[in-house]
Formats: sequence, C-alpha cells, structure tokens
Amino acid sequence: MFDGMTIMAGGFGACGIADLCIQEIRRRQIRDLTIISNNCGGEYSDRPGEGFGLWTLLKDRLVRKAIASYIGTNKTFERQYLNAELDLELTPQGTLAERIRAGGAGIPAFYTRTGVGTVVAEGKEVRRFDNRDYILETALVADLAIVKAWKGDQDGNLVYRKTARNFNPVMATAGRTTIAEVEHLVDSGELEPDSIHTPGIFVQRLFEGRAEKIIEQRTFTRRVTA
Repeated sequence: MFDGMTIMAGGFGACGIADLCIQEIRRRQIRDLTIISNNCGGEYSDRPGEGFGLWTLLKDRLVRKAIASYIGTNKTFERQYLNAELDLELTPQGTLAERIRAGGAGIPAFYTRTGVGTVVAEGKEVRRFDNRDYILETALVADLAIVKAWKGDQDGNLVYRKTARNFNPVMATAGRTTIAEVEHLVDSGELEPDSIHTPGIFVQRLFEGRAEKIIEQRTFTRRVTA
C-alpha cells in the first residue's frame, strides 16, 4: 500500500463491504486516496457522529477523491465535498458498474445513453447512433480492489452471498491487485464449480475474517395493543 493509490471497495451501503480491509487501511493511515465505490460508507441513524465502512477513512481525512454514485446520509462526505476538501466524480450507478466491468475486461471506453443532456455529460464526447445521442464513458481500474465474499478456497475462487454480491465481482476483475476478505476459507475443491462467482485467477490475496455485522438503518414498528 502507498499514499496516493486508487482503491476499489465493494459493497452497497453496509452490505458486502470488506470492513477488515478498510480497518487495516485506516490503521496504516494511507493518505491521498482515490476511492471507487458505490458509496463512501455511511453514518448510523441512531448513533450521531459514528459511521461505518469507508466513512472511517473520510473521518481521518485519508480520501482525496471519490468516484461514487451515492452520497446518501453521509454528512461527513457531504461536508468535505461542500468545503472543497474532497473531489467528487458522481457517476450514475449502472454507468459506474459498467465502467468497472469494462476496466476488468480491457475495454478502454464505451458509449451510453445514461446522462445525456445532464451535468453528467459535461466535458464528454457525444456521438449519435440511430438518431440518438450517446456519451463516451471511460473504464475504471484500480491499484487495489478490496472485496468481501462469503466463501473462498485456497486457490482464490470466491462465492458471494445474496445481495452482498453487488459490486464485488466486477471490482475483483478490475484491480491490479485484489484482496478478498472471506467469512469461510475452505480447501481447494470444496466449492461447487458452477457456483463460483469470481475465479481465483483474479484474486492475488485472501484471508478469513468476520467483521461485526452492521445494521445501517434501525427501523421499529410500534406495537399496537388492544
């Protein structure tokens, strides 16, 4: 790890985030980071001033730029951006996923209709296909991709659990180095081949670890009594 590196971080909200990897980055105080993620962590609705995931890197002012599709209720993210302390490249969610997928596939750029006629298109090449305008979006790659999987084997093959799959598979392909944080590390050959989501060829490092399960929004239903 080094200052100024670009990191892709899987996850959607609190689901499927490589929290132990994030904690290690924070412990090492790696600075001037460019973070590529759906969102940069979040803040707890019932614990003011406390947050989770990439929020901890923002709190320590380790992030220089974020390429993301969602800010949500992350007040630290919002405040740093409005105070010009953080560069933000806001990207539509589907476009973000495709930019990462393209980076992993070796495709340098692609055209999309998403964002045409909006601020998203500013400064980008526009071409017309079948009487419709499309904007050119460039691919994304990273020095490091940190992903969270449910199971992994000794060869680096990964299986994600349900919605924790989200951005993790495409990011695993687009990191020059990919580190997988897995809840269950099994022997080679134990995973059903047809169930593998990320082949081990894309994973350079992996370890077994179970972080605290995060509840992003606590919602309660008022009990009605007769």
